[in-house]
Formats: sequence, structure tokens, C-alpha cells
Amino acid sequence: MKPKENRNERIRYNVLTVFILLVGIILLAQLFNLQIIHGKEYRETSNTRLTRESTVKAARGNITDCTGNKLVTTKMGFSLELYKTKIDTQILNNTILNLVKLLEKNKDTYVDNLPITVKPYKFKQKTQEEQKKWKKEMAIDENATAEEVFKKLKEKYDIQEKNVENARKIMAIRYETTIEGFSNIKPITISRDISRKSANQVKEQSSKFPGTSVVTEPVIEYPYKNLASHLLGYVGKINQEEYKAKKDTYQMNDLIGREGIQYTLEEYLKGKDGIRQIDMAVDGTITEEYISKEATAGNNVALTIDANLQKKVEDALEKNIKKIANGEIDGKKHEAKEGAAVVMNIKTGDVLAIASYPSYEPELFAKGISSAKLKEYEKNSNTYNRAISSAYAPGSTFKMAVATAALETGEFTTNTLVTDNGPYPRGHNPVCWIYTDRHYGHGALNISNAIKHSCNIFFYEIGYKIGIDKMAEYASQYGLGKKTGIELAGESAGIVASTKYKKETYHEEWQLGETLSAAIGQSYNSFTPIQMARYICMIANGGKAVDVSVIKAVTDPEGNTISKDEINKKVNEKLGIKEEESKVKDLKLKSETLEAIKKGMKGVTSEVGGTAYYVFSDLDMVIAGKTGSAETADKDKVNGWYTGFAPYNNPEIAVVVFIENAGSGGNVAETAKEIMREYFGMNAKKVIEDVTAIPSVSIYN
Repeated sequence: MKPKENRNERIRYNVLTVFILLVGIILLAQLFNLQIIHGKEYRETSNTRLTRESTVKAARGNITDCTGNKLVTTKMGFSLELYKTKIDTQILNNTILNLVKLLEKNKDTYVDNLPITVKPYKFKQKTQEEQKKWKKEMAIDENATAEEVFKKLKEKYDIQEKNVENARKIMAIRYETTIEGFSNIKPITISRDISRKSANQVKEQSSKFPGTSVVTEPVIEYPYKNLASHLLGYVGKINQEEYKAKKDTYQMNDLIGREGIQYTLEEYLKGKDGIRQIDMAVDGTITEEYISKEATAGNNVALTIDANLQKKVEDALEKNIKKIANGEIDGKKHEAKEGAAVVMNIKTGDVLAIASYPSYEPELFAKGISSAKLKEYEKNSNTYNRAISSAYAPGSTFKMAVATAALETGEFTTNTLVTDNGPYPRGHNPVCWIYTDRHYGHGALNISNAIKHSCNIFFYEIGYKIGIDKMAEYASQYGLGKKTGIELAGESAGIVASTKYKKETYHEEWQLGETLSAAIGQSYNSFTPIQMARYICMIANGGKAVDVSVIKAVTDPEGNTISKDEINKKVNEKLGIKEEESKVKDLKLKSETLEAIKKGMKGVTSEVGGTAYYVFSDLDMVIAGKTGSAETADKDKVNGWYTGFAPYNNPEIAVVVFIENAGSGGNVAETAKEIMREYFGMNAKKVIEDVTAIPSVSIYN
């Protein structure tokens, strides 16, 4: 290497060395400045500023009716959170008591899951087993009394407050910090949806309430209150077992769908939470906060129901039940308290309205339902969905299925006559509902007139001729005795009476008397109102199978529609629905079979002598229907059914109404009439019913 090149390299090396030394000197000087000159100042600043992450709650998706009316939505509300800070226990307890008093003064509720009351001291758990389990979890002697447990917790939380009621208020919040987890980065929510007045007072007096933070978050709202409550369902606080299984997507204070669509479509309705950064001094005072990750709202769900029709259905059902109970229909008071109604699109199986009575207010569960209201709901089974979960004997509404079996097997024709002139001469010699000392029977009838007059003798004869299993076969083809697959949890499959059912369930042989009973919708036959609606659809539409559904569409926040196949797959998995258990096939029935059955149903509502003619005679439309009066275990109580479709010539809707202890099927038909008037936009007329002209109705009609 040449001398000149060596000199150049040495110069570059020396320059680099000097540069590195200068950078090192600068860094050392800065470090000296930070640690020695300004170290104390910066440490004090650092120690008095703590950064915490808080969750920005995502809004749940909206649930709307088929026209876009919001049935469930979210509004922005204020929630009160409490963080763990470096304050002593007494300041924390005083802070809690002051917060509770402020909330109470402004009529805001707060979390209280402490299972002990004072004055008198009592456990809230219903059984001793539940009490012992809780005490064990709290590391308390399982034999301790409520008062002893209270004193133990008072010591644990170092509560010095002498007033036991105030002490319990502090204890309720401290208990929440125990069961929910509580740290300087994980707050507990003391109260949701507090008033603006409370929110402002807490913010303005932040020094008085160290460790508290008022956050704005979505609050679930039901604009129509209790409308479609059983369909929509409610949300509730996630429990510990659920949280353990869903830690990756839920937090301990989250709400989760419990019933109805809120439960079924929880995975779609739940949004994705964001993150809020909070700078807080060690004394709990907030110095700064900002959003570091935006929340994403859940998907929106459109249902098949119409809110206006749904309201009319619920109002008409409630009104009818109260009239029956007061004796305003047949002159006799019946213990009618519960019922259900379904309106279904005959061609598609879409549910246009579905009601269960009594109803409830689902919004209360989201806010924190009071124990008194919860007890009221539990006592009356308000949250129980009678439209899908309860199966009842169908009474005479089953006769169309029996008529189908008679005509399709060829044992009967549309012209076959059966004479009703007294007790049936076989089995236990049952009589027709019309049989009295003054009225002996219906005389000779064909199958259409037997449906119109609901003649039991005719159907006893069918049962005797074709047997129980043929009736069961055709009932099953209509989808009776199997789930419809509606997208709601808790659907009952019901039962179709058959020799197989009795043999497998009771290990007994079938008897002729049971066949006669089953032929008029009694015996083991029991179906849900939603099943009955599908059954009526298939009669009205010519035997075509329909897929029952309450979900119209699910769309993401950007407006993209989610595939119905994807939704169905997830719903079936969640509800444990197997398609083969709920699907029905098209019925390949003879045209004369369907025409004879529909003609009989038209006679029920549109011709003199029909069992519901007195109810529908003023309706400006020809419709078809069938009433049913079904025995119960209590011989003095009779359930009432009305099933039908409208209009007769070009059917659009199937309507099913069921009322427990209605007295007769005719008594519930008024609900169906009001529903049809609403759906078809008819002007209601003043209806004057001469109840004295109505023949006595037996349990078989």
C-alpha cells in the first residue's frame, strides 16, 4: 500500500474516533443532567403520574324490525368506575360511602351483589348449600351466622363506620372489588347509566372522590319497552364460568346475551372494545385521558317481525285474556293468566309477530334489575316464552291432520258420511261436545262439515278405522311433534301420540280409548304454538314446507350483509339444532284432500253453524280457521286454541292463538280477529255479541 493511502486511512480513523468520543461525552452529560442535576425533580414528576389503560366499551349492534324500527339500540350514558390508588383504607371507605350517598341522592343505582342483609341479618341465598359454598369461597366458617359473617367482612375491609346500614353500603362495593378483581389498571364499575347530575358532581369534586373516573359508554336501550320481550331477550352481567371460557373477548364487567335474539346472536351483536389511556396522580386525581384505540360497534340485526303488528298482537292477547278472566266473553270467569300468539308468512315461514303473555321489561336486566322485580317475574314466569317452549294438547285444531290421514289413506273420501246421533258405540262410548239432554248430535256429516261443526263422533270413527300410527305419521309430516328450528333457545319438540311413544315412555300397550282421545287432539298429543303455525301454513299453501325464521338479515357496521348460510350454521351450532330434526318436506297431498280440509275451515269462521262464526261474522273478508278446546289435568280447566289463515282464496298469513284456562277455543278467537284487522288494515266495527246464543261448549270443541 502506498504511503499516501495509509495517511488517508489514519485520518478517517482519527475523525471517527473523535466523533464517537464527542457523542459519548454528550450522552454522559445528558445522563448526569437527568440523574444528578434534575433527578429529584423528574422522579417526583414520574412518581406522581401513573398511566392506566381503561376499556372503551363498544356499542352492541341494533336490533330492528323488518321496516327498520329500532327495537334494541344503544345510547351514550355515563358509568362510574373505581380504581385502586395509593390511598389508605379509611380514605377508600369514606370515598365509597360518599359516592353511594351521592348516587342515592340523585336516585341512581349502584352495584350490590353482597348476599347479606342487615336489620335483620339474613343470607340472600335460598339454600344452606348455596350459603356454605359462598362462605367457603370467602374463607369463612361454613357454620357462621349472617351477623357473624358481616362482622368478619367488616374486619376484613377495616370498615370503621358504626352505622350498620352505611357499613353495609361500603361493604357491598368492597365486596365487588374482591370478586371482580381490583387494581391500579383494572377498575370496577360501581354504577352504569348514571344521571348527568351525578356525573358532573363526581367530575367537579374529583379531589373528594380519589380513584374514580366517569366514563362515557354505550347503554342498552329498548325504545318500545316490553314489546317483543321474549323474542328480543335480555343481557346480563357475565358470570365467572363464562368469563373463564371467554377471557380473550370479554372482560369481567361485560354484559352478555342471556335470552332471545340477544343470546342467539351474541357473537354478532357484541362489538370490539377500544382502549382509553388515563393519566392519574397517586392520590387518584385524573390529569389527562385520551383514546388510543377506537371501539367498533357490533353487527346490526334485522328481524322478520313488524313492530306495529307485534304491538297489536300483544295488546289483543292481553285484552282477550283479561276479558276471559272477567267473564266478559261467555259469561263465566275463567282463571286465564297466560297465553301466546304467532303470526306467520304462509309462503316463507317468516314470523311476522310472536307474543307470550305475561311479558317483561328486558331493559331492567341491563341496568340491574331490583330483587323485588326479579321475584315478581320469577313468580309469574314472565320471562318464559310460551310460544316456543310450552307444548299443549291441541284439542280440535288437530282434526285437520287427522282428516288428512283419513283421506290420503283412502279409508275415507270427501263424500263419506258419518252419523252423529249420540254416544260413540266403541271404546269408552265418548260423546260429541254438542251432546246434551236437549241436543242429541250433529246428524250425518261429510269430512268438511265435520271440521266446520267440530264433530267428535266423525273423528272417533276416523281413529277407529285408520289407527293411531297412521294419524301420527301424517301429523309428523306436518311438522307436529318436532322443533321448527326457530332461532331461539328453549324450543320444545312436543309429542305426537303413537304406540311407539307410549311403549318407549311408559312400557305399556296402546288402547282403543287412547286412539279415540288422540283423534280429537288429546291423549299424549302436545304441540307448541310455533309448531301449530307451521302446520297451518302447510295446509294453506298446498302442503309446501316452510323454514321458520325470525332473522331477516345481519349486517356489519359498514353495511355489508352477512351470508344467511353462515348465520344459520352458527345459530344451529349454538342452539344444538340438527337440521334433520326440524326440517319438513313438501306434502304431496291430493288436491281434493286439501280442498276438503280448507272448505271445512272456511265453514268454521264464515258460515252459519261454524264454531267461530259468531266471532268473525262481521269481518270484511273470507277466512279459514279452527277452534280447539283441550282438556287439562284439572277437569275444571280447559285451554283454548284458535288456528287459521287469511284470506281464504289467496292466503298470506297464518294466525295461531293459545290461552291457558280460556274455557273454550271460541273464547280466544277474538284475538285472531283483531290481528287480522291490523294486518289487512280494516276498520274495526262495533261488534255486538249475543253470548246467550252460543251453545254450551265442551272440552272437545
